Amino acid sequence: MIKNIAVLGGGTMGHGIAESFALHGYNVNIYEYDEKIRMHIIEAIESELTFMHEQSYIELEEISATLNRIKVFDIMKDAAVDADYIIEAVAENIDLKCKIFKELDSYCKAEAIFATNTSSLSLKNMLPAVSVKRQERMMVCHWYNPAHLMPIAELSNFGNMPASIYKEVEQLYLNIDKHVVTILKDVPGLVANRIQQAVAREVFSLMENEVASPEDIDKALKFGPAFRYATTGQLEVADMGGLDIWCIVGDNLLKDMDNSKEANPILRKKVEEGKLGMKSGEGFFKYSEQMRTQLKNDFNKRLITQLKTSKKYI
Repeated sequence: MIKNIAVLGGGTMGHGIAESFALHGYNVNIYEYDEKIRMHIIEAIESELTFMHEQSYIELEEISATLNRIKVFDIMKDAAVDADYIIEAVAENIDLKCKIFKELDSYCKAEAIFATNTSSLSLKNMLPAVSVKRQERMMVCHWYNPAHLMPIAELSNFGNMPASIYKEVEQLYLNIDKHVVTILKDVPGLVANRIQQAVAREVFSLMENEVASPEDIDKALKFGPAFRYATTGQLEVADMGGLDIWCIVGDNLLKDMDNSKEANPILRKKVEEGKLGMKSGEGFFKYSEQMRTQLKNDFNKRLITQLKTSKKYI
């Protein structure tokens, strides 16, 4: 039975993953090697919990209770040695991840389950880092950012893991109110990111071809397809609209749509210019420091509103 959690990496994803487990009653150890990040992990989590309380999503007493369940470590072994479930959320570097799993396998208890929070690196390339027996207890558990608010978890079920162990991890995620997506094949991007990239490819193409302004392209997505997608999946939408109609429209449109195999040139040019989006102050739009904080808060408010609604209707 999974009781104690270890999260390796306390950055953007790691601290949010730890926060989610702790909020739902689990004891969580966080390992972070970078002192600058490590010193601000609890502060970041407390700020996010306070924001959720201000939005009437959690009770005031849940803030201190959640924080009391979290411990931060600067030595990986101390954080992970007694954990039942260990998830790494470090940089997307296969060598680094393999090194971490090899070390963990040398001292973690035999029944501990290892997980990687990745959608771009293959599990099959990480499995050789651990013993054959441990390979039965190793999987991908991919979260979406911000981890403490996005209610999806993609869990790998590629055949290396007995059904009973998979069910144990699945139940863990159901216990923290995540909607579990079971991934049956080890493909790059899993499911959610592949869908997202398909949408992004056409959005960037529309902008490159000056079909509409960036503002209107985003507006078309937000108040068109995405308005439905907040509550309804693509296959449900197709069934409601009529598969015959979807087939005809597909035949008419797909031949003219972007089918490129690499990132859009307009996106690459922005990166080369150092215009990386909100974190650099400019991407497709410009952001002042004050504006960035407000936009992030507004974004998180919308996510919390959707979470409240989804608990009632989805």
